[in-house]
Amino acid sequence: MRPTPILLPTQLGDILRSARLSRGLTQTDVARQLGISTQAVSKLENNAARVSFDRVHRLCQVLGLELLLQEKSTMNLRDVGAPEW
Repeated sequence: MRPTPILLPTQLGDILRSARLSRGLTQTDVARQLGISTQAVSKLENNAARVSFDRVHRLCQVLGLELLLQEKSTMNLRDVGAPEW
């Protein structure tokens, strides 16, 4: 999987769902590993819930994703303005 910069919060759900499915996990599997409800995982994947950095970090661990923070200028992206966090 190639690096996917998240510029808008709405991109997070698609990335999480794609990673979960590529690993053959169900929402229930992920929920159990995180100690949250299946409904909470569904809300995260559908961008219907705000998510803390801690939860994003834990999701990345469960889904085998790397969480990389870097300065915007080093991301080689066109100027897209500030993210709508």
